[in-house]
Amino acid sequence: MPEAAVQRARGTLFHTAVTDPRGDELLPLTVLAGRYPDLYARHVAKYVGREHRLRERVIPLDCAWADVVFFSPVDSALLFDAVRSAGRRAWAGPMWTLDASRLDPRRCCVRLMRVTRGARSADPGDEDDYLPLTTATLRAVSQVTDRALTRLRTLGPDEPLLPWGDVPHILHRGPVPLDLFHKWHAKEQPATGTSPAS
Repeated sequence: MPEAAVQRARGTLFHTAVTDPRGDELLPLTVLAGRYPDLYARHVAKYVGREHRLRERVIPLDCAWADVVFFSPVDSALLFDAVRSAGRRAWAGPMWTLDASRLDPRRCCVRLMRVTRGARSADPGDEDDYLPLTTATLRAVSQVTDRALTRLRTLGPDEPLLPWGDVPHILHRGPVPLDLFHKWHAKEQPATGTSPAS
């Protein structure tokens, strides 16, 4: 019997632009370690002091945090403007976009996120923090909350940035082909440097 058709989510997902990408896929850290050790070293360094995050289980996808590629359901512009209003530096580069319907929802989930004030990492999640990737859930999480903006606007000079700390993450298990992305917003130009970590 043929497998039932899987309903794909409709909506836009965002990912910080990757400058000078290698290969033809966006890779999770575990895959990056084997293919491009120098890139792995650069990106895993973003987790210094919060290495436990890499081992956190992504319950519905039966894998670790380091096995997924992250997307945001919201454009970063509001988040980074809020960071700048606190007198902190923020990413000014472009975002790549992706139509959520291009991803297999069986390889995806939504992870609800929150940060306790002053924490160096997002709060640990449990099974209630995961939702399936559907059009309805994507619509429900695609607005930046007042909580997220308030935390970012009032960041102290020594507090960790964690710009997406209070923004739900869309997680995809495994590599994502680069040709699925719309590379740049029309008004933006490619940035230099590396993209920030989640």
